[in-house]
Amino acid sequence: MPFLKRLAAEQPHRVVLRMAETGEALTAGELDRRSDQVAAWLISLGLQAGDGVALLLENHLRTFELWWGVRRAGLYYTPISTHAHPDEVRYLLADCGARVLITSQAQAPLAAQASEGLAWRFMIDGVQPGFAAYEAALAPFADGPHALPQRPLGREFFYSSGTTGRPKGIRRPMQPWERRLEVPALESRLREIFRFNADTVYLSPSPLYHATARFIIRAIECGGSAVVMQRFDAEAALRAIDQNHVTHSHWVPTMLIRLLALPAEVRSSYSVASMACAIHAAAPCPPHVKQQMIDWWGPVIEEYYGGSENAGVTYINTADWLAHRGSVGRPIWGAVHILDDAGDELPSGEIGAIYFSGSGDFRYHNDPDKTATAFSPQGFSTYGDMGHVDAEGYLYLSDRRADLILSGGVNIYPAEIEGVLSAFAEVEDVAVVGRPHPDFGEEVVAVVQLKPQGQADAVMAATLIDFCMQRLSKIKAPRRIEFVAAVPRSENGKLLRRLVKFGSAGVGD
Repeated sequence: MPFLKRLAAEQPHRVVLRMAETGEALTAGELDRRSDQVAAWLISLGLQAGDGVALLLENHLRTFELWWGVRRAGLYYTPISTHAHPDEVRYLLADCGARVLITSQAQAPLAAQASEGLAWRFMIDGVQPGFAAYEAALAPFADGPHALPQRPLGREFFYSSGTTGRPKGIRRPMQPWERRLEVPALESRLREIFRFNADTVYLSPSPLYHATARFIIRAIECGGSAVVMQRFDAEAALRAIDQNHVTHSHWVPTMLIRLLALPAEVRSSYSVASMACAIHAAAPCPPHVKQQMIDWWGPVIEEYYGGSENAGVTYINTADWLAHRGSVGRPIWGAVHILDDAGDELPSGEIGAIYFSGSGDFRYHNDPDKTATAFSPQGFSTYGDMGHVDAEGYLYLSDRRADLILSGGVNIYPAEIEGVLSAFAEVEDVAVVGRPHPDFGEEVVAVVQLKPQGQADAVMAATLIDFCMQRLSKIKAPRRIEFVAAVPRSENGKLLRRLVKFGSAGVGD
């Protein structure tokens, strides 16, 4: 029997999901019943195993019954960012082949503009022209249990974050009905490493359309529960940890920076003593930020490096990070290889393209050309990042190949310069890019977001350049500083470097 159905039978009144701000909750029995309703309804529409459902929703309590319902119906669900441009939503709906769109009143303008021509469009908390009422559609299936067909176990159909172009989907095969109770090898490994169990209380501070939302499913299927924030707020996150005795959480570096920016009296007014495993990923974390979090929360800060492709995964705990400062750990899924431009393997300490072997296969949906670029001649796969391993096999990230700056014939890694500038007291966020230069090919430009007390002027620009000159070789130090109100990042904290490179202006030396 699937875990949720077993839990619903044994402990129907146990709360498995709670919204942090409102206290709205779902018990195991409610989630199981609503999921069956959703599955029976979707099948009644004529959807066949492997068809797609798109979700354009803010963090809403109804999202969870949709996740489990779609899976029980043997379908794929594609979560779409509520901050996406209408053209991007149109592209995603077409590319994933969604036959149904489920949205909300809050997302109605975007949904209406971007989903013209889609036959089945439903709204979960109201009615708008062109959309059917979700609750009314479910009503005929209120009386259960429902005898569902023996279809493969449905799953998520995620898209890459699209930091270097249009997002690309990773549509993985479904698990056959006969194997529906099996836990895949990587999933089993992650549950073990992060110690998810029946005592887990997982805090999700991120949008539910992010791949990190899988941690909610992981927590519940290990017997635990989840607390979900409607939107991230630093103090509200601490309050949720304190009030709900949170044991596990998942963050991106920008969230950690905002937590650390809270006044000391605010930080000290909430207890984080229950936290046993604070995970971070999705974007590089400045070492000084991670060190401050360790100093505050203790040896519970854990990190992994990976992606929706599951090309490979590395992991590092606090103790190992303190001994290998700046590393993202050693592989727990696949073996790591550092390759040069010719595809030959490099020794430890030398920077090259990061590849993984032995981690399985993947394909980008509808894009064989992009798929081909993700594999080496040996069949190793990559996320497109560069880095090196040390003598003990710990991996260190440098940058994506596309982000390298070539100045005067020298390869310059933006992340190294960003790490230096982010340690300056008045810098809130920073991105380093290469801009065309008549003599050197490219020059190093730093785009800086200052903290409120910082003065964005020529004096500050000169100070920051001098700060870099004292810590980096002359060729690596930025030649120009540009100040912006906010460094552009995706909702999961990834730097949108293409926007920085082609869209900034500011003052410099």
